[in-house]
Amino acid sequence: MNNEELIKIFEYYIPDPKCSLNYTKDYELLIATVLSAQCTDERVNQVTKVLFDKYDLKGLANADIKDITDIIRPCGNMNRKSIYIKEIANRLLQEQNGIVPNNREYIESLPGVGRKVCNVVLANIFNENVIAVDTHVERVAKRLGLASNKDNPLQVEKKLDKRFKDKLGRLHHQILLFGRHYCKAKNPLCEGCKFREICKYKNENN
Repeated sequence: MNNEELIKIFEYYIPDPKCSLNYTKDYELLIATVLSAQCTDERVNQVTKVLFDKYDLKGLANADIKDITDIIRPCGNMNRKSIYIKEIANRLLQEQNGIVPNNREYIESLPGVGRKVCNVVLANIFNENVIAVDTHVERVAKRLGLASNKDNPLQVEKKLDKRFKDKLGRLHHQILLFGRHYCKAKNPLCEGCKFREICKYKNENN
């Protein structure tokens, strides 16, 4: 199946791809993505509604760490994440005038931010042609033979980048949402799936 056919199928399943995290400011997306580690986007959105209604960036920098911890508790790992949030807020204010820069090196230097989080920010805030490989993207890529089962997330990212080049921004959300809603880790919706002819999972579990 060539790239055009693959993209056409992803368009069929996810015709309106967009970020699942709610945000209105660049730093809100950054913090929300940090909170999303080992947590669902739905829960993060519930938490950030409370957090961002109460605090702006300056407020977060000066907030009582216990209050942040209490608010973000449902996201898990709240003690560490609350420290991340305060330090991110302080650094952005002190070093970047409160603005998240289009700078991978700087963004990845922030606490709690790795390549995946950075790619989410670059793709959504700056429309950079990058793909964030989370568990959903990795699973779909491997099941469809776009990556090897032994590949780590960075290797998966490089293979998708090489194959799809300038279409990654939109495709990122499509692959992620396809994995979340259709090609699930458990009980994937294989019946009638348009990818079934190339799907390794389907072939191995028949």
